[in-house]
Amino acid sequence: MRTECCLIPYHSFGLPSTAEALVEVTSAEEMAEAWNLEAYRGGPRMVLGGGSNTVFVERYQGLVIVNRIKGREVIDEGGSWLLRVGAGEDWHDLVMWSLSQRIYGLENLSLIPGTAGAAPVQNIGAYGMEFASVCAHVQVLDLETGHLRLLTAEQCQFGYRDSIFKRELKDRAVILGVGIRLPKRWCPRLSYGPLRELDTPTAEMIADKVMTVRRQKLPDPRNLGNAGSFFKNPIVPDAVGRDLLSRYPQMPAYPAGEGQMKLAAGWLIEQSGLKGVTLEGVGVHAQQALVLVNHGTGTAAQLLRLAREVVARVSDRFGVVLEPEVRLLDSRGEQHWSHYAEQ
Repeated sequence: MRTECCLIPYHSFGLPSTAEALVEVTSAEEMAEAWNLEAYRGGPRMVLGGGSNTVFVERYQGLVIVNRIKGREVIDEGGSWLLRVGAGEDWHDLVMWSLSQRIYGLENLSLIPGTAGAAPVQNIGAYGMEFASVCAHVQVLDLETGHLRLLTAEQCQFGYRDSIFKRELKDRAVILGVGIRLPKRWCPRLSYGPLRELDTPTAEMIADKVMTVRRQKLPDPRNLGNAGSFFKNPIVPDAVGRDLLSRYPQMPAYPAGEGQMKLAAGWLIEQSGLKGVTLEGVGVHAQQALVLVNHGTGTAAQLLRLAREVVARVSDRFGVVLEPEVRLLDSRGEQHWSHYAEQ
C-alpha cells in the first residue's frame, strides 16, 4: 500500500496526477481484501488495469487497486479452443502467445494496448473485429456479495466501445479473468482497410500487417504519452451520412447497423485542420489525427482544452459531435465529459 502515489507510471498518457492510496493485487482474494479495506470503504475506489484508456484529470481522492492477476490456460473443446486468461495479462502479449501456440483468431487485435481485463470493458476492436465476437465469458467478483460469477457474452451487453461494465456493473463487479473461444477451423478476417491487400494470408501475416500499420500511425506510449484513439468513431443516421458524402465523396464511411453509418473520427479531425497541431505540452499526433499526445510537459488542463477545441472544430465544419473514447476521470473516478466539454 502506498499513499499519495504518483500515477504517471500507471497510465499511458503520463500526465501528472496522484492518488490518495494505491495497492497492487495478484489474486481474487487480494482483490476482495483490498476493495473492503475499512479505511477506504467510505470513499472512492477504482480498479485499474494497464491504464491505456484512462486519464486522471484531477487528483484521485480514494484508493486505486491495480489488477495484476495473471494466468493463461488452454482448454480443448473439440471444435474450438477456450483460453482462460487472467485480467492482468497484457493483451498484446496474449495475442502473440496465442499465435505461438498455433491458436488463431486474435491476430486482428494485435498491438492494442492494455490488459485482458480491459478488453470486455471497452469491447476493444480493430481491423474488422471486436472482442465480443470471441468472448465466451467474463469472470467477475461481485463486490456486493463477494461471490465469483461467470457472465456470458450476451450478459455483458456489448456495444461499440461499450459494455455492462461501464454501466450497470460499474463499481459493482471487478473483472478477474476472461474466457476467449476460438474455432479450430480458422477463417481470416480481411474486410477492413489494408488487410484487403493480403492474398491467402496466414494468421501471422495478418498480425504482422496490423502491427506494421499501427506502428506507422500510432505512437508508442513509452516514447510519446497517449491513450490510443482519443475519440470514438461517430455513428450517425444514414441521412446525415449520405448528406456528408454528397459534399465530401472521399469521406470514409461504413455501415453500422440498420439506418446508421459509422464515420472515421480521425479523417474528420484531419480535414478540420488539426493534424499535428500543438497546444502547450499536448497535441494532435502528426501521423494519426485520432490520437492526442503528451509531448512530455502536458497537463490534464491542457489536454481538456485541446479536446474541446477538436470537438468544436469538427462540429463547426461537419455538424458531427465527437465523444471521447478515453476515460477522463475526476477526483472520484467519475466520467463527466459533458461537464468538461462546457468549460
